Amino acid sequence: MATRPDTARKLLLYWMYGTMGLVWLMSVVYITGDAVSGKLPVGTSVVNAVLVTGFFVLSPMLLTEAFEHRPKPTLKLLAAGLMSVVLFFTSPLDGASTAMWMQTLTLWMSLAALYLPLRATIVLAASLSAGVAAYAGFVTGQPWQSILLIEALNSFIMIAAMLVWRWLWWVIRDAHKSREARARLAVAEERLRFARDLHDLLGHSLSVITLKSELAAKLATKDTDRAAAEMAAVRALAGESLFEVQQAVHGYQALDLDEELAGVRAALEAAGASCVIEASTDGLSPSARMLLAWAVREGGTNILKHSAATRCVIRIDEGVLEMVNDGVTDLGAAPGSGLRGLSERLLTEGGSFSAGPTQGGHFLLRAAVPA
Repeated sequence: MATRPDTARKLLLYWMYGTMGLVWLMSVVYITGDAVSGKLPVGTSVVNAVLVTGFFVLSPMLLTEAFEHRPKPTLKLLAAGLMSVVLFFTSPLDGASTAMWMQTLTLWMSLAALYLPLRATIVLAASLSAGVAAYAGFVTGQPWQSILLIEALNSFIMIAAMLVWRWLWWVIRDAHKSREARARLAVAEERLRFARDLHDLLGHSLSVITLKSELAAKLATKDTDRAAAEMAAVRALAGESLFEVQQAVHGYQALDLDEELAGVRAALEAAGASCVIEASTDGLSPSARMLLAWAVREGGTNILKHSAATRCVIRIDEGVLEMVNDGVTDLGAAPGSGLRGLSERLLTEGGSFSAGPTQGGHFLLRAAVPA
């Protein structure tokens, strides 16, 4: 189930990478336009093209590092900031690229917000916005108040958007970890239940058998009749214990189909996946119901342990079970021991079994039993 948050993370990052790539392309076009119009010397245009390329090479690296947690500021963050500042001061503020250089500074501030505490981010954004407004107003003669308003608004929107995107990824990641924990807990609880039953059955009996065996060993040279009686009691107690264990295992194996359907639905919903059941079980023999119950249990366990499913559909009709989920993770993975054991059980009883991914990107478990 590890692929789903990884996919979400890649989608978020690739979307941002694509946006940065588009801004880089527009920046290069604007640099070329300023050079052609004569507003920017050719040498300065080349330097700016190199700087803007370096900035947009560092930006995805900074974004990737900051997506998992809040790292400390790095030299790469400082270098990207210096590049954006140099680009702003070396570019004509009355050319076509004016807005692009201001956006480059704003983009760097949003990246810095992923590395800095909130208070430091506010101070940095306010300082840069004020500096940009004062410099642009002085050079162009435009009212610095209007420039400050626009720059402050852009900074707020970019920083908020960047923080929201990272928060969204953290929510997806934490929800997935919680789902994995619930799935493991469901499997562990079933194991503990069976272990507890065996302990309750055998703990007392084995303790008594041990004590009587020790007593018989001591009496073997003193009172052979009593030693024989103690060993007879040990044999009887061992037989009773064996019978109780067989009954417990039989009860564990004799599953109820309706209970298993309800249990699988509850386990999947607890793990964050919806479960739709369409079961027509009228006319099925007790042995067929038990086989299908085993298939439902193993199929549910397989989904919880090995898939990233968000939806599962269980259909039973005329002795044929189909469990379909949307959580395919490894198309080339070999069936696990649980599915192999289920296949052997069904084939031994005259049924059929198959499990694997479908062309539609789903995983289908199909089990047919003699009705």
